[in-house]
Amino acid sequence: MSLYPSLEDLKVDKVIKAQTQYAHAATTMPAISEGAYQPQPVTAGMPGSSLYPNLEELGNYMGLALDSDEVQRNLALLPVADNQVAVTSSSGYGGMVRPVTGTDVGIRRAEIRPGIREIVLCKDQDRKVGLRLRAIDNGMFVQLVQANSPAALAGLRFGDQVLQINGQNCAGWSVDKGHKALKAAAETRIELVVRDRPFQRTVTMHKDSSGHVGFIYKSGKITSLVKDGSAARNGLLTEHYICEINGQNVIGLKDSQVKDILTTSPTAMTITIMPKFIYEHMIKRMSGGLLRSAMDHSVPEV
Repeated sequence: MSLYPSLEDLKVDKVIKAQTQYAHAATTMPAISEGAYQPQPVTAGMPGSSLYPNLEELGNYMGLALDSDEVQRNLALLPVADNQVAVTSSSGYGGMVRPVTGTDVGIRRAEIRPGIREIVLCKDQDRKVGLRLRAIDNGMFVQLVQANSPAALAGLRFGDQVLQINGQNCAGWSVDKGHKALKAAAETRIELVVRDRPFQRTVTMHKDSSGHVGFIYKSGKITSLVKDGSAARNGLLTEHYICEINGQNVIGLKDSQVKDILTTSPTAMTITIMPKFIYEHMIKRMSGGLLRSAMDHSVPEV
């Protein structure tokens, strides 16, 4: 069963498959004997003679301003029997079929990977790693990653769960114990075992022809959804905070700054969100000014 980054990708893929099946069936119809009745084919709205399906009728599909050429570039030609038929490629990001999202880099920047990974840090000239921790439900989590710090350069993000520090399991630790372990570690090598942001999830959406995805936010929290907008279609939820836009951390930024990032975002947009009650517990005792000035808001490399 195919996976898709967004509902728009699923719907467009269904249309493409239907057109592809029609085109394939048309090329394999049996010959009609001479003198037999031959009805005129119905061509209105049907695929043309191109190897790719004719997607012109999708130009304003689901409120999207789709470019047929761009969708075709997201397809791969695979030989079927004696003919070539256009089918969607499933070799993209995460094995997902992406006729609309395509090779959008934002979805890769925002990826929350399954499993665990090891990170090696060293301290800066001030003997710090630029990391603040928070204990939640007997787990240790990243509360703050300072800009241009060793933690930021190593790829740590807000909400990551720290499982081990230098081989010691962090389960059940207090925040003080976690910070003391970092402080006592050698300057040149600190080994962390990390799980990517278990309290967060990503939602990929697509801007409509007017440049909107259909949600309203205030102070970083999603407050309402536009009916039948891409945000509502793809399962974005209210009472959740926006943590990242296309992988870029926006925690602590003013709404006007978030708006600028949303406005300049490509047509495909991936937002990382966290439930309100967890988010507010994560940033407890941290001022908005500290989050705005110290948090790493750089665009991650992929």
